[in-house]
Amino acid sequence: MKRIYLVLIATTLLISCATLLSTVTPTSPPNPTSEPPNVLPDTTNPSQPITANLGETFDIVLVSNPTTGYRWNLVKELDTNTIQLVGQDYLPQRPILVGSGGVDVWTFRAVKAGDTTIVFGYYPPGNNTEPSETVTFSIHVE
Repeated sequence: MKRIYLVLIATTLLISCATLLSTVTPTSPPNPTSEPPNVLPDTTNPSQPITANLGETFDIVLVSNPTTGYRWNLVKELDTNTIQLVGQDYLPQRPILVGSGGVDVWTFRAVKAGDTTIVFGYYPPGNNTEPSETVTFSIHVE
């Protein structure tokens, strides 16, 4: 007789749990960060020449992900008579998640009328001599 009561109680408990679980509404996982997504600048197309006026600054934007150890560097020296490097900055994609990338923004100033090129190399971790990829931009200063 005790067995019947135990089986009856266990069955009632199992049915109650199953009913409770079927009525629970799943919730979305919490956002890993409360940062709103950002809009990164468009990457610069190397097939389109860049034209700048004398004294003007211009940016070259390259997709980058420093968490992989890869990095962009100039492959050849700049023609500093025509253009000069003003600065370089990395803008991460937000929200920042493990493995997410961003863009490198390289800013240059046009200092003398003429034509030149800027060659970037994407260097793998631990390799300072051979880039895994190169990209060349044609610059015209008016």
